Amino acid sequence: MKATAKTREQTPHIFCFGLGYVGQALTAALQKKGWKISGTTREPEQAAILERLHYRVYPFDGTFPFAMEAFEGVTHILMTIPPNRIGDPVLNQLKGHIQKLPDLRWVGYLSTTGVYGDHGGNWVDEETPCIPSMERSVNRLRAENLWLEAFETQNTSVQIFRLAGIYGPSRNSIAALHAGRARRIIKPGQMFGRIHVDDIVAVLSSAAKMAGPTRLYNVCDDEHAPPQDVAEFAADLVGLPVPPGIDFDHAGLSDMAKSFYRDNKKVRNDRMKEELGIKLLYPDYKAGLRAIFSEYGSKGAP
Repeated sequence: MKATAKTREQTPHIFCFGLGYVGQALTAALQKKGWKISGTTREPEQAAILERLHYRVYPFDGTFPFAMEAFEGVTHILMTIPPNRIGDPVLNQLKGHIQKLPDLRWVGYLSTTGVYGDHGGNWVDEETPCIPSMERSVNRLRAENLWLEAFETQNTSVQIFRLAGIYGPSRNSIAALHAGRARRIIKPGQMFGRIHVDDIVAVLSSAAKMAGPTRLYNVCDDEHAPPQDVAEFAADLVGLPVPPGIDFDHAGLSDMAKSFYRDNKKVRNDRMKEELGIKLLYPDYKAGLRAIFSEYGSKGAP
């Protein structure tokens, strides 16, 4: 494990590959603290909105050309773009350029707890061997290793964040109920982990500021729960009818939807708390949904 030696004082400048849900939440928080913000999006309308917020935004779809001046003064990189069958789209095109950035001291890579695979509902932590059962999780694990290897001999910290199911404003069970999309799929013994986007921001902010040793972190809250319990709690919270329970085997789910039920595990988050000094804002889904309802009402979204 190595810590970065790049401690020269300068305004921190983060470049986010993929200014999506998590990327925008993190960069908004960092901008308030005086950080410079750059990043990529494939959506011209989204780019225009972000540019009005004084972001430097660049198009990127995994192919050249790419504006190399985008990296000027970059001290931190956050990678949120998922890999594909041919590897990591950023490393495939820009690895050499990123490795040569003179001020880069931290790289954060957003992965998934899906890389652990199925453990029959038992606990896993960062030392648990990964046995991914789905192609997308295999690709994620491969991409994790590619980012770690890319900076193995350099003074840049690479930290991998394995995220549980993400929820927050506009992306939650309350919003699903309001939109008529909520279902209570029941598969006995099935447990899922979750994490509120504000807690993800807290984790990434702390890690980026510290730029500590190269490390893996699980990012999840303290309570794993069956998905039908979350839908029921959300319905009771906002005063809407509880969706009827549907047996998993008769739910008519797509292959993609079924795949999320293939793995069953509970994920420990002790390292995240102890090493990054995290005290969860929302230690369980009930606290997170109550906060969303308090702020946004029965729609669960701005």
